[in-house]
Amino acid sequence: MMNCRWTVSGLLVVSVLVVSVFLAADGHPESVRASVSKPRITAQPVEASMHEFMEYVFEPPYKRLRTAMASPPDNAGWKAIKSDALILAEAGNLLLLRHPEKDEASWREHSSAVRELGKTFYLAARKKDYVVAKTSYAVMLGKCNSCHDRFADGEHQLKP
Repeated sequence: MMNCRWTVSGLLVVSVLVVSVFLAADGHPESVRASVSKPRITAQPVEASMHEFMEYVFEPPYKRLRTAMASPPDNAGWKAIKSDALILAEAGNLLLLRHPEKDEASWREHSSAVRELGKTFYLAARKKDYVVAKTSYAVMLGKCNSCHDRFADGEHQLKP
């Protein structure tokens, strides 16, 4: 009976030690922990191609807004406009993650302006103020076109 107690006690101590070592390794055996990569915590672009980025981030909301802003919307229309306005405003932040080959100061100014004009557009849409929304949308597109003039040789001009 005494040997059984010592055996159980010994197994318990060994088990505690194994669990302690396992937890000290962040819950992963060394072979698994070495193969798990830690995610990068900094913001960084996913798509390197500016053309791809613009085509799949900016173009879809722009095309939907071009139709939606043609006349005063109903409640469902306002919801869609708010969504797309917010997407474009936040996408201005994404532009700031990218670095052009030339004139980064101008790039940052245009990107920040798109973000701020998109925010004004979004806030007007939240209030369902068609006149202010339409105006801020047009001004934002003007800033987009100004950026396209500077960085895309005038291509890709947008129309409200």
